[in-house]
Amino acid sequence: MAIPTKRAGVRPSVLAAGLIGVAVMAAVDEVVFHQILAWHHFYDRATPAVGLLSDGLLHAAELVALVGGFFWFADLRRRDVLVPLAAWGGFLLGAGGFQLFDGLVDHKILRVHQIRYGVDVLPYDLAWNAAGALLLLAGALVTRRAARRDRG
Repeated sequence: MAIPTKRAGVRPSVLAAGLIGVAVMAAVDEVVFHQILAWHHFYDRATPAVGLLSDGLLHAAELVALVGGFFWFADLRRRDVLVPLAAWGGFLLGAGGFQLFDGLVDHKILRVHQIRYGVDVLPYDLAWNAAGALLLLAGALVTRRAARRDRG
């Protein structure tokens, strides 16, 4: 039986924490923009009841992802192969990936909802997508640093 090494844990650390990052950003989006500000629902191209249902399904999916990600993360820690810096990079990649996917695919390509209605959405779109891109860039830099540190 091979003894696990930290090197074996870089990719899984990024992936487990990336799943957590996706779930956390989905939760932030839903709580802040769907519930507190009530700017939109996940799916706004039908009745309010369908919009509310779509928010519930999004919430269920984010909870499953969060729990799954934390179980995976805990397993990596238990086996002593978790690479914390790689996990932070993965978390940022997941959060930024969700935000940019939501901003580009959900808002612009599929048009399931907009950030906000009744206003010029350009500033909102620019801020949302720029924040997602910055999170992705930060995640890529941290992940790259973790991989270099692990190799050297």
